[in-house]
Amino acid sequence: MTLTPEIRWIDTPEALDDACAEVADAEVIALDTEFFREKTFHPVPALIQFSAGGAAHLVDPLAVDCTESFRDLLAEGPLKLLHASSEDLEVLAHWAGISVAPLVDTQVAQALLGEDPAMGYQRLVEHWTGMNLPKDETRSDWLARPLSDSQRLYAALDVSFLLQVWEGQRAALERQERLAWLLEDCRELVAQALRSNAADGQWYRRHRQLWRLPPRGIEAYRLLTTWREGEARRRNLPRGWLVNDRVLYGVAERLPENRHQLAEVDDIKPGLIKRDGDTLLALVREARQRDAESLPAALPSPMTPAFKQRLKALKRVVNGAAERLGLAPEVLLRRRDLEALVVADLTGQALPQPGGWRGELLADDLARALDEVNDR
Repeated sequence: MTLTPEIRWIDTPEALDDACAEVADAEVIALDTEFFREKTFHPVPALIQFSAGGAAHLVDPLAVDCTESFRDLLAEGPLKLLHASSEDLEVLAHWAGISVAPLVDTQVAQALLGEDPAMGYQRLVEHWTGMNLPKDETRSDWLARPLSDSQRLYAALDVSFLLQVWEGQRAALERQERLAWLLEDCRELVAQALRSNAADGQWYRRHRQLWRLPPRGIEAYRLLTTWREGEARRRNLPRGWLVNDRVLYGVAERLPENRHQLAEVDDIKPGLIKRDGDTLLALVREARQRDAESLPAALPSPMTPAFKQRLKALKRVVNGAAERLGLAPEVLLRRRDLEALVVADLTGQALPQPGGWRGELLADDLARALDEVNDR
C-alpha cells in the first residue's frame, strides 16, 4: 500500500452506478464521509468515499444524488468498514435515506483489543501498517469546489488503509475470542442510528444536574428538550441556535406562568420569547397540570454517602473486570451507566443491567455489589 492510491472522482449517477457495480462482489468495502454542520441540525454531506481495496472512489454529493445501486451497497452486500462511525452513519442516513449494514467500526474494534477507545484514524493506520498519513487537510473546507489535489488525496487515504487495518484487527479479535463482541456492538451502533428520532424524549437524562429538580421540574425539562430536539430537526438548526440546555433547565427550574416570568430566566433571549415563548409556556403548563402520580420520580443526590458508596462498589466491579480483560473501563460501562444503576437501586426500580456480552460478564457481579452495600 502506498500514499498515492488511484483516485476516481464521481459526479454523475452513471459513474456512481459503475463504481457500485465494480465493488458489488467484494466481501468488504471501506467507507467514509466528509461533511459540514456548523449552521444546521442535519450534517451537510460534502464527500462520500469508498474503496474495496483498489481505486478510492470519491463521490460528490453536491453534484449527484444517491442512486439505488449505492443504497443497495449500503444496506446489503459487503461488510462496510468505518472508523468512528456515529456521525458518518448520520450523514449517510440523511443523504441516502438508509442505514448502513452490516457494519464494523474500526475504532470500536481497536478498543476491544485493549487500545485507546478514542484512537484516531491516523494513529490506527500507523499502529497496523507503520504508515504516517498526512494531517494537513483535517480542518479543510470540504464544500469548496473544485477540491484541491491535496484534499482529494487526504480523502482517498481515509479509506485506502481500512481494509489492511481490518485484516489485522480481525485476526487479533479472533485470537482473543472477541470478534462476536465487536459484531454485537456494531449492530447496536446501527440500531442507535435508527433510533435517533425516538431518542428525543431521552435527551433530558443527559443533564448532570437533573437531580436538583423536583419531579415536576424534571417533567418540564423532559417536555422542553423533547420539543427542542424535534424543532431543531424540523427547522434544520443547531440545537444551541434554537435554545440551549442551560436555558431550558432554567425554565424548568422556574416553571414560569407568563412571558414576564419567562423573561427572568437567565440568558434567555428576547427573540426566543417572541418566537417560541407561547410554546415554552404551554409545555410548562402541561408539566404543571400533570397528576403527581404520573410525574417522574425525584432523583437521589449524587453527593450523598449512599450514592457514593454504591457508585464506588460498581466501579470496583468494572475496573476489576477491565483489568482482567486488558480493556479501558469505559469500554465495559460508562459512568452514566453506573449512575443509572445506582439511581435504580436507591429508588427501588429494576436495575438497568447491561445486555449482551457485557451482561454475561458483569450483571451478576454488579447486582451482588449493590446487595452487599445494602446489607451493611
